[in-house]
Amino acid sequence: MKDFTYYNPTRIEFGMGKEKNIGKYIAEYGVSKVLIVYGSERIKKSGLFDTIAKSLSDNGINFEQLGGVQSNPLLSKVYEGIQLAKTKDLEAVLAVGGGSVLDSSKAIAAGAAYEGDVWDFFTYKAVPDRALKIFDIMTLAATGSEMNNYAVVTKDETKQKLSLAGAATYPTVSVINPELQTSVTKEYLVYSAADIFAHSLDMYLSATYLPEFIAGHVENILKTVMRTTEILLVDENNLEARGEFAWAATQALNFTTFCGVENNRFDTHFIEHTLSAEYNIAHGAGLSIIVPAWMKWQKNNLPERFEQFAKNIFNIEGADAGIEALKQWYSKIGTPVTLKEGNIPEEDIPALVEKLSAVASMWGAESLYTKEMITTVLENAK
Repeated sequence: MKDFTYYNPTRIEFGMGKEKNIGKYIAEYGVSKVLIVYGSERIKKSGLFDTIAKSLSDNGINFEQLGGVQSNPLLSKVYEGIQLAKTKDLEAVLAVGGGSVLDSSKAIAAGAAYEGDVWDFFTYKAVPDRALKIFDIMTLAATGSEMNNYAVVTKDETKQKLSLAGAATYPTVSVINPELQTSVTKEYLVYSAADIFAHSLDMYLSATYLPEFIAGHVENILKTVMRTTEILLVDENNLEARGEFAWAATQALNFTTFCGVENNRFDTHFIEHTLSAEYNIAHGAGLSIIVPAWMKWQKNNLPERFEQFAKNIFNIEGADAGIEALKQWYSKIGTPVTLKEGNIPEEDIPALVEKLSAVASMWGAESLYTKEMITTVLENAK
């Protein structure tokens, strides 16, 4: 393994009913005023909001609330949360939902502790080294945001979907109760599976050096996601499968898969973020389109790794066969694998190439993400 430093300050509270203790967990960190951030009113109809409110009240914690966070979260909602946090002098943000809610909450937490425009963090003009404390209760497993410092948000006016990350944007405590995730629709279950696959394969199929231990770790995540997804499509209340799926999602992007690795990239996320910003397609659905298309482009760069993927995940021989097997599995579970299936017009490819090229320039990655590379991947997705 290559030398590495592993740092992850997030405390995980995994188990049934642990959301009832959220007030206690937050109070342990000296917090007395929080902003609850959530998506739809579903958490109120289900009684989860009342459970949280009682736990906070029982522990002497006052709260404000901000609902309406959407999938592919918007900067305008982040600004709304920052204003509320500053006006009410709040000390922490409590996200209740999935990755979109938590990503918005991280941006709110960072923006509330910053005098400038929070968008500075997304355009690399500043780094979020201060933030309100971040807590979360996950009702959907996919992004791994509960144990990493990433947040991805779309700027409404320009449709730029960019990310921030800093030492201050790790959650302090994340609650994962598999029972809270049983209401996830089958549609979003399969999109979540595709998201976890992309987090794993971006690294696994791009790293120029990959220790055998880490390769096995990633392969186990992939096989676990396949097995549990197929169980949950039949029995959404299988809590054993639900729990393993949730923990696999966390492991796929809590940076354990990066340890001892060299030169890994996030190619598929680089491309997909523009798709979901432009067409508001679910992030996981966009990734199930882009990942196989990118694999066709990338396979000749690491042929032995692609053969390993085919053999160890699908028990077949050959890089092309492995890519095709993945596409077939995506189709089997019901997530799109072509631009057409994702309702993305093929005639938009030239415009998308220009938008993605502009993002690559901002990143200083024009030599990696060339127009030729981007065009090839998008053409492969037809």
